Amino acid sequence: MREHGQTMHYVYLLRSIRNPDQCYISETTDLKKRLAEHNAGLSIHTNKFRPWEIEVYLGFKDKVKAIEFETYLKHGSGHAFRKKHFWSKI
Repeated sequence: MREHGQTMHYVYLLRSIRNPDQCYISETTDLKKRLAEHNAGLSIHTNKFRPWEIEVYLGFKDKVKAIEFETYLKHGSGHAFRKKHFWSKI
């Protein structure tokens, strides 16, 4: 997606529909395409827990900031942050 001529970079959090305790976090510029790829089994990291749904996504104009936020959510205090703000059941 483009906003005012800029490519947006999305950090997205997926939840498995069949196994709701399984979650996945990544970054993309095309949410619809990426979700379709996950649900088609094209990612070795997510193909065992298909189908997936998007739990939440955040858009960034700056790719570096998106990657930094993705990394934050995957490590250290980012675990507590994402549990508190995005999926408290996990």
